[in-house]
Amino acid sequence: MTRRLMEGSEAMAEAAIASGCRFFAGYPMTPFTELLEHFAAKLPSAGGVCVNAESELEAIGMAWGALATGARAATGSTGQGLSLMQESFSEITLAELPLVAFNMARGQGDYFQSTRGGGHGDYRHIVLAPMDIGEAVEFTQLAFHLADVWRSPVLVQGDYLLAHTAEAVDVTPVDFGSLPAKDWPVDGSGGGTGRSKVISPLGIGKTNTPGPGIEGQQQAVADKMTRVASAEARSESGFLEDAEHLVVAFGTPAKFVRYAVRRLRDKGLRVGYVRPITLWPFPTDAVAEAAAGRRSVLVFELNSGQMIDDVRLAVLGRAPVLGIGGISTDHSGFGVGALLDVEVIAGRIEEAITKEGVPA
Repeated sequence: MTRRLMEGSEAMAEAAIASGCRFFAGYPMTPFTELLEHFAAKLPSAGGVCVNAESELEAIGMAWGALATGARAATGSTGQGLSLMQESFSEITLAELPLVAFNMARGQGDYFQSTRGGGHGDYRHIVLAPMDIGEAVEFTQLAFHLADVWRSPVLVQGDYLLAHTAEAVDVTPVDFGSLPAKDWPVDGSGGGTGRSKVISPLGIGKTNTPGPGIEGQQQAVADKMTRVASAEARSESGFLEDAEHLVVAFGTPAKFVRYAVRRLRDKGLRVGYVRPITLWPFPTDAVAEAAAGRRSVLVFELNSGQMIDDVRLAVLGRAPVLGIGGISTDHSGFGVGALLDVEVIAGRIEEAITKEGVPA
């Protein structure tokens, strides 16, 4: 094992390259810019290509073309840039292409965008939310693996803190197991053979290999998403054995929450936590099981309340669900705000569980 001190953006770029990513396209927007710069610096020596595209629309279009040939390809941006990519996300999902995308969010938690999206049709994609750079290295590699397993996009949900802090990490390639045969790319080898292919969200095919049609293709993708939801939900939890109160958080804020919970337990407060690792599929069963018998379920997120909807759906009245997060950023709107502080988080948890009707 070789550990090196690396900024998150560099570590994630190296992890992607270690996974076999050989094409990356993006448009610079802080705090995504550094990820793009590291891909530009590192991909050529690995035999790959990185393109600084004219905009996010061109970037995802270029990635789509690379994916169709069978290459492992990726793109990314901030939440603002990903907003421009939503039509292509839905089309790529319905065309069953294994895109990996990175959301290096600014001073907000883009939970709705990442899990609901703004594209058309019945499309969903897997969303992985690392809480630190070590997990970002692992989850970046896992994203490429899952994208190929399911022939579906996977989004890695990051933020300013993940992109701009540094940690000693090992970027050795991880073996996640075997993959299905990649017999679908349009690589030119089938020309003139009667076995040429078309990749399309419309379910069309060549005359000799007709596709299932629009309805058939959309139903096949919907059925696949049902299987993904059953197979890929991931979460982490702690201190549930005696907890009377539960805190739910995702991404980098979850690391602060976990430490705040430990601090509160040292004071005698019986608090536990659950961290969704996949934002979609949401770990509904894990949250529901953890919430059973608790006096309250507290949701911490850096927005006005987005994941709390999924938490309420999971809890289904087993306990009161209260939001203790909020909008918090620095003056630029890019970085870390005052709410991302262990003392502040611990104070909000303690205040919530000692209110009338929710005793500690």
